[in-house]
Amino acid sequence: MISPVRIVAGVVGVATAAYGALRLLDLGWANTRDTLTWLVGGVVLHDGLFAGLTLAATVVAVRLLPRSWLAPVVVGLVVLVPTTLLAIPELGRFGARADNATLLDRHYWLGWFALVAVVVACVLAGVLAGILRTSYAVRGRRRPAGRSAGGDDAQGARGR
Repeated sequence: MISPVRIVAGVVGVATAAYGALRLLDLGWANTRDTLTWLVGGVVLHDGLFAGLTLAATVVAVRLLPRSWLAPVVVGLVVLVPTTLLAIPELGRFGARADNATLLDRHYWLGWFALVAVVVACVLAGVLAGILRTSYAVRGRRRPAGRSAGGDDAQGARGR
């Protein structure tokens, strides 16, 4: 059974979408066509390029990296690959004009390097945590059952 909250949320969502569509149509056909082109292009760009490159980088990581490293590295790739692809226009300063100094007026490379540094630091912390977790688990399994931590079998030298 569908809850009343879902019904209300659905009605509000459909009404909001209809209002937005009507407002868009009021702006004229050229604006509507450009918006639809942008929406379709965004889906194609995301699914065809961003997701594809991220998946390709992830497949390479899965084949090359140890299992304990995978989760942090894949998360880092999912953050950095699309962000880098989206930042290409700013990093390349495409669209900058000499007569308008307010366009692309920031140090985009510095911001991108800061993002990369934070993501790499988080990935390294995750990899280190995975290594320590694996090391601790392996060290804990090496001890034979029934033996004390010191290796003495409770009989001491007399039992030999």
